Amino acid sequence: MNVLFTICGRAGSKGVPSKNLKSLLGRPLAWYPLSALDLLARKTGEELHICASSDSEELLCLLCEKTRVPVFPIHRSAALSNDTIAKVYVSVDCLKRSDEYFDTQHDLVVDLDITSPLRTLADIEKALEQKKRLPETDMVFSVTPSRRSPYFNMVQRQAGEEDYQLVCPSNYTARQQAPKVYDMNASIYVYERRYLLGDNLQTHKNGIIEMRDTAVLDIDSEEDFELMELVAGYFLKKEPGFAEIYQHIEEIVRK
Repeated sequence: MNVLFTICGRAGSKGVPSKNLKSLLGRPLAWYPLSALDLLARKTGEELHICASSDSEELLCLLCEKTRVPVFPIHRSAALSNDTIAKVYVSVDCLKRSDEYFDTQHDLVVDLDITSPLRTLADIEKALEQKKRLPETDMVFSVTPSRRSPYFNMVQRQAGEEDYQLVCPSNYTARQQAPKVYDMNASIYVYERRYLLGDNLQTHKNGIIEMRDTAVLDIDSEEDFELMELVAGYFLKKEPGFAEIYQHIEEIVRK
C-alpha cells in the first residue's frame, strides 16, 4: 500500500498571524510532524513519500530546505490559499501532484496538522492501522473525548428568540447516560484515494482514533498558543512519545 504524508499550512491566519511559522518550546511547529515522520521511516526502514503544501515560501523553505528529510514542495495556488477553502481540497491537490512527482499511485493520504503538534509516533501508527482495518471508510481522523455533551450541557440560541436550549434535546439526567461524543482535534487525517478523487467530498463514512486529551486541541488564537506552550512543557516531561519527537527534531535539522 502506497501512502502519501502531507504537511500543509497557509501563510495567513486571522486568529494568529503566521501561526504555521511559530515555534513551540524553541522549535518550529512545522518540524514536529516532520520529526514524527522521520522516526516512522527509521522504524519501518521504508522511504516515506512526504509533501509540503503552502503559499508561504518561508514555510516551504523551513520544511524542505532546512531539514535533512526529503520533502516534495508544493507551491499552493492562490485559489487554494484563502481561508474559505476546505483543507480536503488541498489534500486532493497534494495527491494529484504527488502521484506525478513520485511516479506512483498513492492509496492513502495522511495529513498531519502543523498547529496540532501534541501527537506521538504511536498515534500516527494507530491511525494507519485503523484505516487499514476499516477499508470501507472514506477517512479516519483523530479525536479526544469531549468535555461537553450536546445532549446534556451544551445549549444554543433558538431562532429569533432570547431562549437557549440543549443542542440535542434529551431527557438524560446524568452525562454518563448520554451518547459518547468526541472533539475532533485536527491532528491526524487518513484519507482514502477513491474518496479524494470522487465526485462528492461532502458525504463520507468516517472512522476515528482516540488520542490523549491535552486540553488544547489546536491553535486558533494567541491564548491557545500560550496555553499550548504550557501544556507542551508538561507533556515533554510526562509523555515519552512526545519527548521522543521533540528531541528527534535536532536530528533532522541541517547544521
